[in-house]
Amino acid sequence: QKKGQAALDKQNAPMIAGGITPRQTKFETNKEKLRQTIRKALATAASFDEFSSLLLREGVAVKESRGRLSYLTPDRTKPITARKLGDDFDRAAVLAVLEQNAARAAEKAAAIPEYQRHGKTGIQPTKAPQTAPNVQRLVDIEQKKAEGKGRGYERWATMHNLKQMAATLNVYQEYGFTSPEQLEAAVDTAYQEMRQTSGKLKTLETKLQGKKELQQQVLAYAKTKPTREGLRAQKSEKARTAYRQANESDFIIAEAAARYFKAHGITKLPARKALQAEIEQLISEKDGLYNTYHEQKQRFKELQTVKRNIDQILRREEPHRRKEQSHER
Repeated sequence: QKKGQAALDKQNAPMIAGGITPRQTKFETNKEKLRQTIRKALATAASFDEFSSLLLREGVAVKESRGRLSYLTPDRTKPITARKLGDDFDRAAVLAVLEQNAARAAEKAAAIPEYQRHGKTGIQPTKAPQTAPNVQRLVDIEQKKAEGKGRGYERWATMHNLKQMAATLNVYQEYGFTSPEQLEAAVDTAYQEMRQTSGKLKTLETKLQGKKELQQQVLAYAKTKPTREGLRAQKSEKARTAYRQANESDFIIAEAAARYFKAHGITKLPARKALQAEIEQLISEKDGLYNTYHEQKQRFKELQTVKRNIDQILRREEPHRRKEQSHER
């Protein structure tokens, strides 16, 4: 740090003497520049995808492996691990900041009063659909008693089962089921819909990851353009050899990117703005699809719980019906 600052001061001295204000007066290491870039992205991002997208705009790719984050800048072939940057940049710290940002964004959205329109059109804001009660599994009291549960647990379980029976019946009626067979068919349908959405989500995530990798290579290749053009300006083979040696890291990055393009059959590089827009569109689609998957998963779990409760109730009532029939005889 001290040597770098001294070298920068020496470089700026002639400019200052000539009355020119240097563009940079404080020496910053590459790691410090990376830290500032990450902090800037963390200041606005509310999700990891958004955080990753903001970093990509600056030419930095963030990767997660085995619960650890690493950051790859265009001028490097190996990523810098979060451990080398400090505790503020590891996975736990980054996710904590993103969670706080998301919570603040949600609070701001909730604080905005819903606009009520009472004009001639009579348009009123639509009400959110009533959510079904949270149905929980019935407790097998006899089994729990056999496991050693006492009278206190039995009283609690009895009240719990009564509440869940009522909730189960409520959901059963809300869906309009008229037979257990209809319920079973609905469970199967909900499961298939959830699986289909999960498959689409995985396909989309794979495509998104590919686009991010492409963007990383495009940005890295673009950063080496001045160096590659400088090579063409060299007049002799000796000069070109010396130039390549002096700028070896840039040529390693450029050649690695070229190999990537060739391996993926890319003959024409996409425009960076168009590629960024495509990535943002894929992220938006992914978020929407994930919300759909989450809703379908919740619905499947709810129907599955209702089915299990209904089956348990019917199994419990079957011995009573048989006993009543034997008494009638």
